[in-house]
Amino acid sequence: MKSLEPLIFELSVPGRKGVHVPESDVPEYELPAFLQREHLPLPELSQVDVTRHFTRLSQLNLAVDVTMYPLGSCTMKYNPRVNEDAARLSGFAALHPLQPLETVQGAIYLMHELQQYLAEIAGMDAVSLQPAAGAQGEFTGILIMRAYHAARGDHRRTKMLIPDSAHGTNPASSAMAGLTVVELPSDRRGNVDLEALRAHLDETVCGLMITNPNTFGMFEEHIEEVCRLVHEVGGLVYGDGANMNALLGIAKPGEIGFDVIHYNLHKTFSTPHGGGGPGSGPVAVKQFLADFLPGPIVRAVETEDGDTLFEWYQPPRSIGRMRAFHGNFGVLVRAYTYIRLHGEEGLRKVSQHAVLNANYIQARLKHEYPAPHGESRFCMHETCLQGKIKGAPSVVALDISKRLMDYGFHPPTNYFPLPKLVPEALLIEPTETESKETLDRFCDAMLRIAEEARTQPELLKASPHHAPLKRLDEVRAAKELVLCCVLRDE
Repeated sequence: MKSLEPLIFELSVPGRKGVHVPESDVPEYELPAFLQREHLPLPELSQVDVTRHFTRLSQLNLAVDVTMYPLGSCTMKYNPRVNEDAARLSGFAALHPLQPLETVQGAIYLMHELQQYLAEIAGMDAVSLQPAAGAQGEFTGILIMRAYHAARGDHRRTKMLIPDSAHGTNPASSAMAGLTVVELPSDRRGNVDLEALRAHLDETVCGLMITNPNTFGMFEEHIEEVCRLVHEVGGLVYGDGANMNALLGIAKPGEIGFDVIHYNLHKTFSTPHGGGGPGSGPVAVKQFLADFLPGPIVRAVETEDGDTLFEWYQPPRSIGRMRAFHGNFGVLVRAYTYIRLHGEEGLRKVSQHAVLNANYIQARLKHEYPAPHGESRFCMHETCLQGKIKGAPSVVALDISKRLMDYGFHPPTNYFPLPKLVPEALLIEPTETESKETLDRFCDAMLRIAEEARTQPELLKASPHHAPLKRLDEVRAAKELVLCCVLRDE
């Protein structure tokens, strides 16, 4: 069939130019040999061809600015444009991390304030903004826990307890830190099984990594007891803060019993993060762990004339740097702006509305899509349903998600939690930024899909029908990456 959108190299015409470069007004400089090449095969195009090509590609994007993006565990919420305006202010965007301190006081003041805000929100005492992503924040927190035990001469603590309802990166982060991972099962209500926890508590426990609310979308009903039991054997409790969108202004992990927690600023505090970035994973700790934070962090000092100066500070027992400079600064500016605009009451409403929205979806859909833990409990910011429709035994979660694309919605997270925990999982997180009208359109689409599954299962098996590309071989696509394609009029 005729191609709708040729590859940009196929549009190239020898000798065609889109820009005329003026004569150089500086002396020529010969590049080092390792940067030189005889042939550089760049496409030769006019400006209008380039503009139309990339504009057409941009119109194929499905994003939170276009439609509801209910990826459970990811918090893909609307990103206020004022955040972008703040991050693009020249006083922030044009800085260099090696500038003299006196020239960047405004920027590091912002970082100092953000450290304090994040500590207060989490009920912690100290914060490092260094980690560049949530997974790096996890790794950072574990290194802090390990360093704390080592500083006390306690080298027996080689075991990390992780519930099966935790985020999937938790075991990898622990293993990277050289710890042995012990998985804890969940009980029938979606909590950590207390008896299983007790069975593994001994003097070899470095700590417990727990996600609360967990990936079933449930608040751990025995979380204070869990923390107490771990502390009794000398272990520490690490909180995966990726689900903090459910807790802002309502519950502080530090007051519950957590010793360390990381944030995903790009989730909870609204930075666009599709396609793998950018991210930021600050770590907050209790006071007894503050000396182990990665540095430098920002502190305020009073000068002889009574002014306040902000400077970099390396904690005395720091685990070192987690990255070259001081954190993903553009994300920090966006998070700071978001927090300042909302204030205490606004942040609390963020969580209240996120939880309300998720429970509304759960209530509307659970009679068609089973909610294994939601039949007898309210969920938090996300609901975990199953793509198991009565009267449609051949239809699976993937078929439902592919069909949902035809209704103009991005699919929810599929098959997480893992199939051994929730078969055919559909993890749906609407966030606080979706209106009731949007939630109703989403639920109506899901209910129509359930009926189609019973009456026309082949419709779901062949979906999506209206996307630029039809259903792909996803296993092959993962193994044989094709980074560009030709769209076909099929």
